[in-house]
Amino acid sequence: MENNSSQHLNLEPSVSKKKFTMPHIYVILFLFSAVAAIATYFVPAGVYERVPGPEGRTTIDPDSYKAVEQTPVGLVDFITAIPNGLISAGEVVFFTLIIGGMFMVLRETGIIEIGVDKLTRKFSTKSITVIPVLMIVFALICSLIGTQELSLVYVPVILPLLIALGFDSMVAAAIALVATTAGFTTGFLNPINTGLGQKLSGVPLYSGLEFRIIAFVLIVGAGIFYVIRYAKKVKKNPENSYVYEEDYAKRELYSNNEATEKRIATTRQKIASAALFILFAILVYGVLVQGWFMVEMAGIFIVIGIVVGLLSGLKPIEICEGFNKGFRKVLVGALIVGVARAVAVVMEKGQIMDTIIHNLGPVVGELPSILSAIGMFFVQMLFSFLVPSGSGQALVTMPIMAPLSDLIGVTRQTAVLAYQLGDGLGNILFPTSGYFMATLVIAGVSWQKWVKFYLPLFLIWSGIAIVLLIIAQAIQWTG
Repeated sequence: MENNSSQHLNLEPSVSKKKFTMPHIYVILFLFSAVAAIATYFVPAGVYERVPGPEGRTTIDPDSYKAVEQTPVGLVDFITAIPNGLISAGEVVFFTLIIGGMFMVLRETGIIEIGVDKLTRKFSTKSITVIPVLMIVFALICSLIGTQELSLVYVPVILPLLIALGFDSMVAAAIALVATTAGFTTGFLNPINTGLGQKLSGVPLYSGLEFRIIAFVLIVGAGIFYVIRYAKKVKKNPENSYVYEEDYAKRELYSNNEATEKRIATTRQKIASAALFILFAILVYGVLVQGWFMVEMAGIFIVIGIVVGLLSGLKPIEICEGFNKGFRKVLVGALIVGVARAVAVVMEKGQIMDTIIHNLGPVVGELPSILSAIGMFFVQMLFSFLVPSGSGQALVTMPIMAPLSDLIGVTRQTAVLAYQLGDGLGNILFPTSGYFMATLVIAGVSWQKWVKFYLPLFLIWSGIAIVLLIIAQAIQWTG
């Protein structure tokens, strides 16, 4: 009997709980594209007329919406959406590849390791102070010029230092992305969202400065506190890192600088470092003064790789191979940028983007007065998924939201703030944001793990945003 009982027990199936794993980002984006394609069969097609707007940009006439014949996305359009997305996002795709190649060439010269060695020794006893200093600087820059894409430049520069100081790649990505997003979102002198949003809404340019500075302090402060809290956990126990396994090679390369002999730069490396500083200064000048964007920045990065490589003593073949190695490291992320763009390509092809805008506006107007601004915030956040561009979103939504705000008792200044907050906070959550996904690739952080890190902060920020909008609505803020 005992044997029979034992045999019976052995025949019982073992129950094991399967741990949920987030699908690959390609799968997620493909599903988004499929949903958008299906929607083109059910959502009525419609268009707004495009008219010249501020600074030569094209905006929409809010009174010109008309239904048009439905153009659902067929099989051929759907299967070509990803290639067309890659073409449409080509600027970001190639920028990502080139910055990856340039950074690998700099690694080959050895000057990155020398710089990290010096900074690590300098900050070895006060490493945590690096985080608030960098984040405040990055946030202020973005609040003044509105270039979130500078995250792509910051990450490769600060990543080796932060690894050497005992942090991880997530901290490097967070410093760049959280700081620039906080600065951009509350941008008190930001021409990309505040300036353009106010122009389109007929609000005095850069009015309401004091309220936006308060918002800046709250959003940036919460971001700094959140990143430092995570960084301290990683510093105390590296296994607390969300990217502990992925960072193994980086820790081997950059850590334990104090235990090794101090690195001394050769004469050629010093000359190459000086050239790098000069070329980087030219890059900053071009972005701030000449209005350079990704194409011009990519060109400068190619020049940096070649010039610094040659001055440091690398042979032309070594520079070429360095670029190739860098391209390979960021290839998947560069492709993700194009795949993400496919969602918008499908909706534009089916002519349902304007219909969604047209129908969401009145929904906000149905809300109680005190909640109308919050409704605008969530509508704008939805559009930051569909239109991952601050200026692009302003040009599409503000010509509608501004006059709508007059009808529902929300000041236009508050409507602009709702746009800023709704657009900004989603820029580093939604995978349709090209520069954001490219930054994660350069940092070596997957989107799935970033979401795990960022989601609590996103909820905190959203709570702050809602409180700010309630206050703005309650005081009928006009600036």
